[in-house]
Amino acid sequence: MAGETVTTIEPFLLSVLSSRLSAIVREMNATLMKSSRSAVIKNARDFSCGLLTYDHRLLSVEDCIPIHITALDLTTKPITEFFDDIREGDAFINNCPYTGNTHHADMTLCVPVFCDGEPLFWTLARAHHADIGAPIPTTYLPEARTIYEEGIHLPCVRIQEGFKDKADIIRMCRMKIRVSDLWYGDYQAQVGACRVGERRLKELCDRYGRATVKAFIEEWMAYGERRMIAEVRSLPKGTWRFETRHDPVPNVAEDGIPVRVTLSIDPDEAMITVDATDNVDCVPGGLNLTEATALAACRIGVFYNLDPDLPHNEGSASRIRILLKDGSALGRPAYPVGTSVATTNLTSRLITAVASCFSQIGEPHGMGEFAYSQALGEAVISGTDPTQGDLSKGGQPYVNQIFLGYGGSAGLSGYDGWLLSGAGCDGGQMSVDSVEINEAMYPMLVEERRVAVDSGGPGEFDGAPGIAGTYRPLVGAMTVYWGSDGDITPARGVRGGGDAATSGNWHRNRDGAVTQLVTFGDVTIGPDEAVLFRACGGGGYGDPYARAPERVLRSVRRGWISPERAREVHGVVVRPSPAIGGWDLDEAATAERRANHSPSS
Repeated sequence: MAGETVTTIEPFLLSVLSSRLSAIVREMNATLMKSSRSAVIKNARDFSCGLLTYDHRLLSVEDCIPIHITALDLTTKPITEFFDDIREGDAFINNCPYTGNTHHADMTLCVPVFCDGEPLFWTLARAHHADIGAPIPTTYLPEARTIYEEGIHLPCVRIQEGFKDKADIIRMCRMKIRVSDLWYGDYQAQVGACRVGERRLKELCDRYGRATVKAFIEEWMAYGERRMIAEVRSLPKGTWRFETRHDPVPNVAEDGIPVRVTLSIDPDEAMITVDATDNVDCVPGGLNLTEATALAACRIGVFYNLDPDLPHNEGSASRIRILLKDGSALGRPAYPVGTSVATTNLTSRLITAVASCFSQIGEPHGMGEFAYSQALGEAVISGTDPTQGDLSKGGQPYVNQIFLGYGGSAGLSGYDGWLLSGAGCDGGQMSVDSVEINEAMYPMLVEERRVAVDSGGPGEFDGAPGIAGTYRPLVGAMTVYWGSDGDITPARGVRGGGDAATSGNWHRNRDGAVTQLVTFGDVTIGPDEAVLFRACGGGGYGDPYARAPERVLRSVRRGWISPERAREVHGVVVRPSPAIGGWDLDEAATAERRANHSPSS
């Protein structure tokens, strides 16, 4: 009713409406995934949807990639600064690192939602596109010193008006972007996701009334803050510091890039402060973080160590204070430096640094370092398939980022790392590509994909192993771009846990000889060549000799660790057996070997 005011929300209705918002986001995700065209979105699920209030407060996210959504509020704020005539039927696209976006490959569609003429919400769909018009066919450009070398940037551009595309903006994008039909199909999938969310939010307001929905929003935010206050007050007071280091990057950071954070917990104030100001200035390349990814990484590292059932909304985020430095590679970048790799490499290091600070509090807190990312299992492939498309023009061009295999998460108190979780920026929300679907979509053959034995960090709770594999083109030449981290400085263990194995990339030439490749680079290979990769694993947590022998045996039977590592690192002796998995536990030999062990030995 007009003029109606609602000041309180019954607890059951709070639960009903918050669950309804989650369902709306899940429907948006399903719409985007099922209607997209590129494999990086459809197969690997490199996308996220979310809901914000119109005044830019995070309202609801569900099954989303952490680095995409943990600073989602920055994406819409510039829109209301740039436009004073926002109307129903508008849609805005933002992929600019200097207007609140994550990095240029993540195009974010933002739709304002009006209920009875009043703007109440934003629906957002963020997706990593296969190509964005860079000088070379990849969306990761570590040597791109400025945004002028990265491709097309759309800084909060109105791309729809009256529910219709603005033809000039679409024409500009299609002219600039490779495989433009693929791009436009993915863009339309984002439009569909946002419009579905818009319809569902309108239905919600029609059913419960604007006054009730607005009262719910305030109570939902307050509930998130109350839960977070209780969580912070359960932690000890103190300040902890952690440092890790990104591998050297030729022509960008020859000595690598240190990543430093200080974490302070104040239970009295119920506030967690993450200070990331003690970091280097922007580097001359694309590894610099954006404000959105720096802010999100610090929040993610904290949330990974708290109750997973905390509401992920503005209320809970408000109890985390983030300190960033202007002009820093791990803060707010100095325009116009390049940021094309902002969602992965340094971001994963920053997330890990924050998360690992908690391990210094003592058990059961903290976790080892996550695996690091972007080995050849996550490369951008491109070329022309001479057997498809317009054969008179040489065939069908293709560009896509594949996700054939990546690393796992770290061990933490009570739990082993999660196989195939990806780096800290992914949080297990992406999917590993189907070999069969990739081979059906692109002229490639995956010769091998397997768990890399002994690649996870050992501990009382092991870090998950990484994935290894080999692939090659079937016809024509394929160019492969990659930019891995963890080749030199792998994921470290904590609280006595061991380090993971390094990642690595190799090239097999025509005569079968295999040579190691640099950490960042590109290579063009033919059908009689191949590339090989091994992703980094996650770091271990706790003394490896404290690991339950049955858990060690299970890892040997799975092929995740070797019998030699079980004996030497965990003090567990196994023997060949006709039992399932081919191995059994030698209890007497294990007890004898462990009898003389101490954590310091």
